[in-house]
Amino acid sequence: MINSMYPSFLELDIPPSSYEDARIHIIPVEMEKSVSYGSGTAAGPRAILEASLQLEAFNGKFIPGKAGMYTHQPLKCQAIEAEEDLETIAEEVTKVLQKNGLPAILGGEHTLTLGVLKAFVNSNKKIGVVQFDAHADLRESYENNPLSHACIMRRVYDLNIPFVQIGIRSLSEEEFWFRKAHNIQSLDAADLYAGELPSEVLPWDFPEQIYITFDVDCFDASIMPATGTPEPGGLTWYQVMDLLHKVAAKRTVCGFDVVELAPIKGMPAPDFAAAKLVYTLIGLAVS
Repeated sequence: MINSMYPSFLELDIPPSSYEDARIHIIPVEMEKSVSYGSGTAAGPRAILEASLQLEAFNGKFIPGKAGMYTHQPLKCQAIEAEEDLETIAEEVTKVLQKNGLPAILGGEHTLTLGVLKAFVNSNKKIGVVQFDAHADLRESYENNPLSHACIMRRVYDLNIPFVQIGIRSLSEEEFWFRKAHNIQSLDAADLYAGELPSEVLPWDFPEQIYITFDVDCFDASIMPATGTPEPGGLTWYQVMDLLHKVAAKRTVCGFDVVELAPIKGMPAPDFAAAKLVYTLIGLAVS
């Protein structure tokens, strides 16, 4: 165990690998700097790790955790400036990439994704990002903060990383016109509800290596109430599973994050759902 408060992911069924031998590097990031409605995302990583102890290691086809998992010490993100915390995240992820490990980030607010992606850019990794989210997160600035969780995909655009948005159902007028002006590819929640899931989720020319950033508010609030801004009309569990499998079927998952879980005391179901989502993503990455 990391310590009495932080178990390793799924450690009751799968003993943790060493840092050097692990393929999957689970990095808890307690980032909570720009939440604008509900709070509690700093507690998300611990809740996911604790819930993971109740998961089945066998996913119905194989045991993904046998690929080797190592859970890092949590990144506390207590710097005054967000830039410093993002640099800390980038440094941690860069070390993982240098040993050909796969970073699995547990958040924490969505801003942390920028630190992870900077590590990929600095390591000369050519990737595309697949964003599952209720919100477009394309604002230039929010509450006078360009590093707000509401701006993360705008910063990804600034990094010149291609991305596709899935599940969006809330965006500002600024974001609406930005998506149109820059031809941002999307499968919005309303479109997904209107018909069958598409056979091809990603554009034909999308990068072969993909990073998945999953804001848990992509799920409908009936499934995931434990998040800062729960939006009605979200995706169901099996819609998400279908989309993830279609995305991973023709691409290689080289990393992912699950962010914006804000645990609710006495309500373990959302924590368990987030932990199962993490294990599903691990399975897609190593299959």
